[in-house]
Amino acid sequence: MTMPTPQDHEIGRRLTALTTGMDQLERRLSRGHGVLDSEGLVPIYLGAHLVPPTAFEDWDAVQHAISELERDAAQLSDGPRRAFLDDMFRSLRTAARLFEGEELSFKEKLEGLIGIPAQPIPMAQIEDMKLDIDRVLIRAGYQQGTVAERVARWEAEEAIAPEHLEAEFQRLMADAQARTDALIYPTGDYQMRLNTLRGVPFTARCNFDEGQMDLNVDLSFTRAALKHLVAHEVFPGHSTQLLMTRDWAEQGRSTADVLLCTTNAVTGCVQEGIGDQGVHLIDWVENDGDLLHRALRRLRSATATSAAWYQMGENWPEARVIAYLEEHSYGQRPWIEGRVRFASYPFRGPFIGSYWFGDEAVREVRERTTPENRREFIDYLYGQMHSPRSLLMFTPRSSVSA
Repeated sequence: MTMPTPQDHEIGRRLTALTTGMDQLERRLSRGHGVLDSEGLVPIYLGAHLVPPTAFEDWDAVQHAISELERDAAQLSDGPRRAFLDDMFRSLRTAARLFEGEELSFKEKLEGLIGIPAQPIPMAQIEDMKLDIDRVLIRAGYQQGTVAERVARWEAEEAIAPEHLEAEFQRLMADAQARTDALIYPTGDYQMRLNTLRGVPFTARCNFDEGQMDLNVDLSFTRAALKHLVAHEVFPGHSTQLLMTRDWAEQGRSTADVLLCTTNAVTGCVQEGIGDQGVHLIDWVENDGDLLHRALRRLRSATATSAAWYQMGENWPEARVIAYLEEHSYGQRPWIEGRVRFASYPFRGPFIGSYWFGDEAVREVRERTTPENRREFIDYLYGQMHSPRSLLMFTPRSSVSA
């Protein structure tokens, strides 16, 4: 990865101070009762010792600071860095408008805040995903019944008993960490413990500050499903990204804005894409169970993205959205109810789509990266902040020189 220039570092520092300053202003003015509840714009920030937040008095000052930084960043040449910054400025402006109390449509949030299309995933694409699931089920020996019935039977038969979740989590985490240390970044002695929860709208969550992976045990989990969550939340996903970006920012290898990797903005797509591609990034697909869960996860991500649009963009009644997910996602009922609940959140709801579009962006670049360019891709993916648009602009130096 090319080392950042002094100009890159200065813009990154100002962007980081601006974004964390917005986070602090929102928390101070809303007192946990705004559109973001208590999560904040930047849920986890490990760079306070490097870049303190800018102290803003009001949102007019924020908009002025964005304009000034946008003007200075316009001097950069076209390329991935400029593309990311343009997307990030648009995202922050949209966030500021929401924090000020402006009512924005779901379409405006998707396009402005997250930078993804305001539309459902085409049904033809979803039907193709169902065919993929059918093929893997047949190969795994599940041939009788509808696809939905066979998925339910496989998940029930392969479910980890609740009393064995902790031990399986520890085994999977150890394997994932060894692979991550070898292929992504050395994570040292960092570990997470499992924290089980009920009645939450998410499946799992990286609770980095507490050193735990929160897991919604209203759902059941196959080994492949738990493996995916370990990869997504811990190694090589969110926790690994936090560790690596902190270290690289401290060392000056990356610009300071890598510390914004958890920001609820356009950056969220690639963060979730790293998590959802985590099993592939550490070459951890081992059997048909992993292949089946991969196909199911992709279908569920697509249908959840569509369902959120139908619910919030087209105002479908909740019962119709639930029926759509029951028919097309093959998801467990608590997961379906959680997606519907998540989509209704005024700020975070649109981010359901970040999983699908982030996963697709990371997958596309990963699949076209040759083995000899893999290290460069990993450094580009983790060592810089990206929007989907800037990530897709990845071009190995060997290709440029050729």
